[in-house]
Amino acid sequence: MTDIEILRIITAACIVIPFLVTLAATPLSMRAAVRIGAIDIPKDKRRMHDRPVPCFGGMALFIGVTVTLLLIKNGFFQRTFLFDNYSGVSADKIDGLIAGGAVIFAVGVIDDVRGMRPLVKLATQIVGAGVAFAFGVRMDTVKLLGLDLAGGSREHLIISFIITVIWIVAIVNMINLIDGMDGLAAGVVGISSLAIAYSGYIHGYYDLTLGMCTIAGSSFGFLPFNFYPAKSFMGDGGAMYLGFMLATVSAMSQGKSATIVAIIVPVLVLGVPLFDVVFAVFRRALRGQSILAADKGHLHHQISHIGMGQRRTVVTLYGITSVMGVAAILLSRGLVLESIFLFCVAILFIIVLIWKWNVKK
Repeated sequence: MTDIEILRIITAACIVIPFLVTLAATPLSMRAAVRIGAIDIPKDKRRMHDRPVPCFGGMALFIGVTVTLLLIKNGFFQRTFLFDNYSGVSADKIDGLIAGGAVIFAVGVIDDVRGMRPLVKLATQIVGAGVAFAFGVRMDTVKLLGLDLAGGSREHLIISFIITVIWIVAIVNMINLIDGMDGLAAGVVGISSLAIAYSGYIHGYYDLTLGMCTIAGSSFGFLPFNFYPAKSFMGDGGAMYLGFMLATVSAMSQGKSATIVAIIVPVLVLGVPLFDVVFAVFRRALRGQSILAADKGHLHHQISHIGMGQRRTVVTLYGITSVMGVAAILLSRGLVLESIFLFCVAILFIIVLIWKWNVKK
């Protein structure tokens, strides 16, 4: 077999293995949820479910991703498929993904079980991002105003740290915000990860491809238990963990096209949660509410209110995310006009769905 054929097999394995591990670990997480009290009981009108549901599914996601990352780190795939022309991912960076992810996951679990103040949660998210940065997971290839952050000076390191932390914390909270409907966050993250993985594959960033396929496989492995009607929720621990993994794996890209693949592609493909965050901030600001206040005005709530129901709402958002994913892939290949067209089509769909139509009969 050629190197490309072997790489494709390894890529498939990085989807199948976390899928199966997460699928097998989810029932265990549901039992563990009962023991630690991680049960989501509907207490207010914001909840979309009407019965208690275990919300410790993040444990299964964490196990699925971590097992696969350890296999990648130890060269399991290279030895198994005799693939000598792939240098692999830095062991230190994988350690950073695992250690930082463990911090973020633990914070989310504590919030699920005992609750946590927003500012305290934000501070601990920064700590998790700092852990990843300390292991070398950082936005080094971003050129800001002509400044190459890969430089070794103290100023470069500080700027790189600030940008890395903002990037990670922003995506962590974006994914956490859309986790308000059965199967939504897992599906959106899975689709987004595949789009970013393909963009990385096109440009030869195979570490990015394998990392994103790992996230996608674990996300899809959780979906059978999480799609409506959900038997298990991922909880803040799972949603924040998936956001952390998306942010950190994308930050590892190095090379001439890394700025597009590491930043622009994720921003485009995550258009649904990004639009939701911007919409939420403006909505709460206009009402004089805190931007951290919880409400039932998120994008998925708005679409559900027009009578689509949870399943159709989630599938619709999957479709919009897929369109944005294709737009991101086209952009990574230099097809700017085609990418802009598809992105505008996706935004138009969102506007049509949430617009308050007052048509006289």
